[in-house]
Parts: sequence; C-alpha cells; structure tokens
Amino acid sequence: MTERNDLTQQLSVAQRQAVRQLLRISPVADELGRRFEAAGHQLALVGGSVRDALLDRLGHDLDFTTSAHPDETKRLLSGWADAVWDVGRAFGTIGGRKGEFQIEITTYRSDIYDRDSRKPEVSYGDSIHDDLIRRDFTINAMAVTLPGHDFIDPYGGLGDLSRRTIRTPGTPQQSFSDDPLRMMRAARFAAQLDFDVAPDVVTAMSDMADRITIVSAERIRDELTKLLLSPRPRAGLTLLVDTGLADHVLPELPALRLEIDEHHRHKDVYEHSLTVLEQAIDLEHRLPDGGPDLVIRLAALLHDIGKPKTRRFEPGGGVSFYHHDVVGAKMAKKRLTALRYPSSVVQSVTELTALHLRFHGYGGGDWTDSAVRRYVRDAGDELERLHILTRADCTTRNKRKAQALQRAYDDLEQRIERLQAEEELAAIRPDLDGDQIMQILGIPPGPVVGRARKHMLDIRLDRGPLDEDEAREELLRWWAEQPESR
Repeated sequence: MTERNDLTQQLSVAQRQAVRQLLRISPVADELGRRFEAAGHQLALVGGSVRDALLDRLGHDLDFTTSAHPDETKRLLSGWADAVWDVGRAFGTIGGRKGEFQIEITTYRSDIYDRDSRKPEVSYGDSIHDDLIRRDFTINAMAVTLPGHDFIDPYGGLGDLSRRTIRTPGTPQQSFSDDPLRMMRAARFAAQLDFDVAPDVVTAMSDMADRITIVSAERIRDELTKLLLSPRPRAGLTLLVDTGLADHVLPELPALRLEIDEHHRHKDVYEHSLTVLEQAIDLEHRLPDGGPDLVIRLAALLHDIGKPKTRRFEPGGGVSFYHHDVVGAKMAKKRLTALRYPSSVVQSVTELTALHLRFHGYGGGDWTDSAVRRYVRDAGDELERLHILTRADCTTRNKRKAQALQRAYDDLEQRIERLQAEEELAAIRPDLDGDQIMQILGIPPGPVVGRARKHMLDIRLDRGPLDEDEAREELLRWWAEQPESR
C-alpha cells in the first residue's frame, strides 16, 4: 500500500509540473492547435516534449505530431511562424520558429527498418495511436492534444516516468528490430535521466547487439555524443559494455577490461577510465564555457585505450604499458574518424591522448623553464583541457600520493602562469622570422630557412626570449656549422 501511495503522489507531482509547463507554452501551442483544427487536422504535443513537461524541464524545443501531411503542414506554418524549413521533409517533418520556440511537426509515422538497410522505410500512419506505438520508449509515447489538452498515454508512460524506468511500448525485440539505434538510446536515456532500464529491455539489447551494425556511423556518433554529454555517462557506457553493444560501436572501451594479474599489480583500466571521465566532468568548470565539453570527455574515456596493445608482463611480476600514449593516440584518431566526428574533435582528442603522460616525472622537481615552455608549446590550444585530463587521471586511493600529485600540478600551473606573464608562452615564436633569417644569411627561400627557424625556436624554448643582437649571433653561430655555408 505504501508503494502505491508513493507512486500516486509522484504521479500527482508530475501532472502538476506538466500543467505548469503547458500553461507556459500554451500561447504558441494552443494557437497552433487551433490553426490545424480549423483546417480539419489533428495536432498534439508529443514524445520528449510531453516527457520533459512532466519532469518540469521543458525547454524551447517543441515536438508535435499531426494527421496533416508535410505539404499541408508547411502551408499551415507559412505566414504564422517567423521562419519555416523543410530539411526533414523526407521523414515527414517540417520545422519552424515562433518567437523563442523551435518547432518540429511530424506526420503520424509507422516506418520500420528493412533487415539489411541503414535507413528506415518511411510510411505515414492513420492515427496518433499508430504513431505512439512506433515510439522508442513508453516515456516518449505520450501526447497532449491541442487545443483540447487531452492526455494520451496508451502504454503507461506516466507510470514508468514515476518509477524511473525505461520500457518499450511493445516488445523490445520488435522495437529494436524496427530501429536498432533505440538500443543506444536506452543507454543514453539511462545516462541523461538517471533511469533504470527494464530487465527485458536489457536482455533484448544483449541478444540483438549485432543488429546495431546496420545503423550509419553518423547516427551512432550522435547518440554516443548525447550519452557522453549527459550528467551521468558512466551508467550509459556501462550498459553499452555489459550488453555487448560497445563491441560494435566502441570496441576499444570493453577491450580495457584487462584480466587482473593475481598480485593485482596494475589497475582495472576499464574502471579507471570511467573514473577519470567522472573526475574530468567535475573539473569542467575550469573551462571558459564551463562544460559539458565533448573533447575532454572523449579524451578522458579514451586516454588509455593503447594499454591492451602495449601491455607487457615484466620479470618479477610487474606490468608495463610502454608507449601506450602514442599507440592510444593513433587508435583514438582511427575510431573517432570512423565515427565521423569532425576533424577538429578528432585532432584535439588525439593530441590530448598523446600528451596525457607528459606531466609524470614533474613531481621530481627537475623540470627546467625550458621543459615548462615545451609543455605549453606542445599543448597549444589544448592546455586547459590537458590540465583537466592530467588532474583527472589521478585515481589512486593513496591519499598521500594523490596530495603529492596535486601539489606538483599546482606548482606546474603556477610556473606556467609566471612564464606566460613574462613571455606570452602561448604565442611563442622564434626570435627571428623567415624574412630576417634570409636577410641575415643572404639565402633564398627554401628548406634551409625552415631548419633555421626550427633551431631558433629550440633556442627560444631553452633560453627564453633573446634580444635582436643575441638572436643574430646565435643564428650566425648555427649557420657556420651548416654544410651549405661553406
């Protein structure tokens, strides 16, 4: 009885939240509903918009479903919305903007995947119930008619919302057969909403994991990105690994589950990586935009993926992972490219993976100013992210060791700030540019100029800024040792 009372109370709270949210959007939603009603069509707020209204988190993106076909939807939006677009027309969707609201209106759908196709076969449904049963999960299979505000919930989505459970309207096998990407969406919603996934849904995900291979890399990438940017990505990633989905979409992650040697002389790399991800998220406030930041989250998750390939059992029972940073950087680049991530994201994650070990050894106190300059120079625009990744990479339970590492990195950052103030480290350039080098040496453009600039940059990093006479003297000293000068 107590459980039933708790559920009733939760439902009541959700309904009050929904009423508040619907009142907020009613000037736009009800007006749009009357416009469709006058033209003889049905319109309803649907899916994620209803779910988020019940969770009291509805934003400015509103999803609707309608009996009208796309051409009619576009006609009804034109002249009413501030802007109209039809980039989703092939899937029955017309978009628009009205004031602060972004609107998407999709014709009732009943499309499914062919067994071997990467794209769904689009077909229109005859009723809102046809549309709702094709939705991925019960919490997304609710609707509110407009302008009447009738609540439609044929599959118990409100109850699942209150129980914080992810369940499918029909059988999960049928749902995932219709669209295999829904398996990744289950993991994503678990991470975004902090919900549990129903046992039969988890079983179907495990049984049908290989079905995800028919989905395009771009759609998988988008779901993975949403999962990673969620408040609780560990839950979703764990579900992907446990069900075998990660074996197909991000195989480097389950590969981190290295067997532990009997003496436990190396960490569980998989759990370590998830912990580093969580600790990096806690440090995102250091970034200019405060996060969430896709690059740092990908780098935290993937920074050790080179370890399985580089693991060596040493004499005496030790374990080593020499050059796993270099190997991991190449692996990260290959995987993220295959997932069609933008080149800027691929490059940044690759650089951070390659650099994540550079700090180790600093605690010995033997880093010169030259080493600090090179650290900053090599990190470039990724310096702040590298700070975060390096700090997050400390997962030791030894408090004394963790405090020592923190003090060492605090010291490094202070030295960087001091040198940046003195020398503008982020903009380090050789003290002589190419034109000056050619003029001083009396040589034409060519490879020698590049070599000379590299030498002057090395000198700049080692010794700090030189005045014009010192730089000229150093260049001439270098030139006297080159075969071309003779």
